[in-house]
This record gives sequence, structure tokens and C-alpha cells, in this order.
Amino acid sequence: MIDIVLLAGRIALVVLLYIFLLFAIKTGIGLVRSGSKTKKGTLTIVVTQGPSTLIGTVMPLTSALVIGRASGTDIFINDAMVSSQHARITPVPQGAILEDLNSTNGTFLNGLKVTIPQTLAVGDQITIGTVVLEVSQQ
Repeated sequence: MIDIVLLAGRIALVVLLYIFLLFAIKTGIGLVRSGSKTKKGTLTIVVTQGPSTLIGTVMPLTSALVIGRASGTDIFINDAMVSSQHARITPVPQGAILEDLNSTNGTFLNGLKVTIPQTLAVGDQITIGTVVLEVSQQ
């Protein structure tokens, strides 16, 4: 009699294990699918004007980008009008935020000087010194 109870318990345990694995795989597939949807809408920063070595540079906006003349910046611009850490672009769920980092000559968004953090949209143009960056979407 005890053998039958142990056998039933083992069968129940195996069935529960398979059900658990089924739900775990289903959830994992859902996470992978939803992750690929968000990557299609990733904002990018494209250099459209400036030194020939920079034109055409594309930077996906997956984390904050610091723009400046210092060697450790994400977008290095060797221009006397650019501060060492001139501006920062930070991705947020709604898009991206542009901040001027107290630069000497200012950061311009669509021709207007940035004095407070500004929300970026696709097609916006950022001017830093002689370099123009454009916001686009992959």
C-alpha cells in the first residue's frame, strides 16, 4: 500500500515539475519577444555636420552619452568651442533628455540655447561648437 502512495507522489511531482517548466519557458519566450520590440525603437545620435572624421558617426542611445573635448567622453569633439564635458544625452522611457553641463559656449537644440534639460524628439538637431548631431530612430 505504501508503495502505491509513493508511486502516486512521484508521478504527481513529475507532473508538477513539467507544468512549472512549461510556464517558465513560456514566460522566458515572452520576455525575449518584448525585449526585441523595444530595440526597434532605439533612438540614435548621428553626426551630420562637423569634422570629416565624425560625419556619419552613429551612436545608439542605450545609456547616457557625454559629449565634449575630454578624452573620456562618449562623443569626442576636438574643437576649441567645446568644453571638456559639454553636454549629456540621457535615454528615458519617453525618449531622451539633453542637458548642457555648464559649458562655456552653450548647447543649442534646434537653434535655441539649452538652459534647462530638454526632451528630445526624432529629427531634433543639437549644435555643439561646429558639430551638428541629429536625433534619429533605428
